[in-house]
Amino acid sequence: ASVICCRVSPKQKALVTRLVKAGKGKITLAIGDGANDVGMIQEADIGVGISGVEGMQAVMASDFSIAQFRFLERLLIVHGHWCYKRIATMICYFFYKNITFGLTIFYYEAYTSFSGQTVYNDWFMSLFNVAFTSLPVLALGVFEQDVSASVCLEFPTLYQQGPRNMFFSWARILAWMGNGVYSSIITFFIVNAIFQHQAFRKGGEISGLQELGSSLYTCIVWAVNCQIALATSRFTWIQHLFIWGSVCLWYIFLFVYGLISPLDSTTAYHVLVEALAPAPMYWITALFVALICILPYFTFSAYQRTFHPMDHHIIQEVKHLKKDVEDPKMWTEEKAKAVEKASIGFTARVEAKIRRLKEKLHT
Repeated sequence: ASVICCRVSPKQKALVTRLVKAGKGKITLAIGDGANDVGMIQEADIGVGISGVEGMQAVMASDFSIAQFRFLERLLIVHGHWCYKRIATMICYFFYKNITFGLTIFYYEAYTSFSGQTVYNDWFMSLFNVAFTSLPVLALGVFEQDVSASVCLEFPTLYQQGPRNMFFSWARILAWMGNGVYSSIITFFIVNAIFQHQAFRKGGEISGLQELGSSLYTCIVWAVNCQIALATSRFTWIQHLFIWGSVCLWYIFLFVYGLISPLDSTTAYHVLVEALAPAPMYWITALFVALICILPYFTFSAYQRTFHPMDHHIIQEVKHLKKDVEDPKMWTEEKAKAVEKASIGFTARVEAKIRRLKEKLHT
C-alpha cells in the first residue's frame, strides 16, 4: 500500500509515516529528495534519498541513496530480494554451525562426567568462527544470488518472498537449529565410536584425547562447509575459494601448529603428521560424517524442488534447461502471470459506484 500526501509540512510527513507504522504495524519506506523530507526519511524504517538539485540533506539522512526515482524499482525488486535472501540464510546458518560445534563440547563434558576436560585445543575453539567458517559466510552474504537481476525484474512476484517472510520464519529457524542438533549428534557419536574404542592404525595404536579432538574438529569443519555449499545457489570462483579454502586452511593450520613446541601447541603437537595423516580411517571418517550430516538438508531440498517447488526453484530450472530460449511463448506467459494486478481500495470502489449512479441519474 502507498500513502500520498499533497502540500504538507515536513513535520506532517513524519507524523503520517509514524501513523502508518503504529496503525498498520507494517514496514515503511520513505523516499525524498530535499531537506523537507528528512523527518519523514528518519521516521520510516527504510529511508531512501534522491541526490539532485535540492541538495544532499535527504541523502545524508537516508539508508540508501539513488540518483533518480526510477532506480527505486531495481533497489527494491532486485537488491531487496537478494539482501533478504542473503541475510535470512546467513543468520540461519550461523545458528546451525554454532549449534553443531557447541553441542559437541557439551556432549564430551557429559561423556566425561563433567570433569572439566575440553575435547578441543584452545586455539581450535578460538579460530572456529574466526578462520575456518567465517569466509564462506561472508561470501554467502555478499555474492549469493538465487536468480539474476534481469529475472528479478521480469518476475516481480519474487519480491513477495520477503514480505511473506518465507525464509526467516520460526519454522525455518527451528529447522536449521534442529539440523545443527542432528549434525552434532552424528558427528560426536560416530567419531567417538570409531576412535575411542578400537585401534585406528595398522600398528594397533589407539587414539587419545589429541586424536579424538582433532578428528572431531575435522569432521565439523567439513560438515559445516559442505552445508553452506549446499545452501549456495550461485557459485563463483570466490565462493569456491572461500569454502574449500577454509577446509584446506584447517589442515595447514593443524600441520603448522603441530610443529610448534609442545609447550605451546599442547594437545596438537605433531598430531597430524605422526598420528592422523598416516591413518586412512581419519580421512574416510571425515568424508563419511560430512555426507551423513548434510543428508537431511539434501533430502529436503530434493523433495521440495520435486514436489513443492517455490517460485525461484521453477525459474532456476527453466533457466538451467534453457526453456526460456527454446520456448519463448511459455516464458512470456510465465512472466505475465508473475505481474500481479493492483487491487483497488474499498473507498475507491464506493466512490466509483456513486459516480456511476450519479451519471445514470443525470442521463
